[in-house]
Amino acid sequence: MTAAPRPGVLFDVDGTLLDTNYLQTLAWWRAFRDTGHPEVSMAACHRAIGIASAGLVEHLLGDDVPDGEAITGAKDERYEPLRELVVAFPGVEDLLAACRERDLAVVLATSGEESDLEWMVPAIGGEDVVDGATTSGDVATAKPAPDLLQTAADSHGLDRGRTVAVGDTVWDVRAARDAGMPCIALTCGGISRAELEEAGADEVYDDPADLLAHLDDSLIGRVARG
Repeated sequence: MTAAPRPGVLFDVDGTLLDTNYLQTLAWWRAFRDTGHPEVSMAACHRAIGIASAGLVEHLLGDDVPDGEAITGAKDERYEPLRELVVAFPGVEDLLAACRERDLAVVLATSGEESDLEWMVPAIGGEDVVDGATTSGDVATAKPAPDLLQTAADSHGLDRGRTVAVGDTVWDVRAARDAGMPCIALTCGGISRAELEEAGADEVYDDPADLLAHLDDSLIGRVARG
């Protein structure tokens, strides 16, 4: 007998649970310069964080970039030594545990690669309460397309009508909107409340600790109560 779909929360990782957006920005900026694209600014890199690697390069340089693989390879090289600086935002582990305590499935939905989970999950903490993860490798088109969120919900047996997406960029918000899911956005990734609300976020909080402090009054709390 197939289990009934569960209510749940889909958490983005970079900039939402882990304080990585500016490290990612620095790595991408260096990678573009390494490969002969000094015209790409740090500001442009920051505003593209949240798009999967190949899409990010196309977003900033246009379609049919001949050295796209070289750029993403250079980014990986530049980012690797920065990983030792990665920390979780305050309150992350408690937030994940609080969602589980309310009988919600906790699933990570990241535009990163599957191999990134090897360092992401330990950095996040709360391994005992995370039900699983979906990465860009599980879909043909990653964020801002809705595929990642839809696949994450379906592959983990979640009820799309009672699943909340949590992210930190306009790309996360657009993906959730197109997936037909309510979205909570956090400003800790460096994107303003106004931009996140304009993109369609249903609720905006400062960071995981702020969301935790208001959890029962949030969309997550309402989903948990049914």
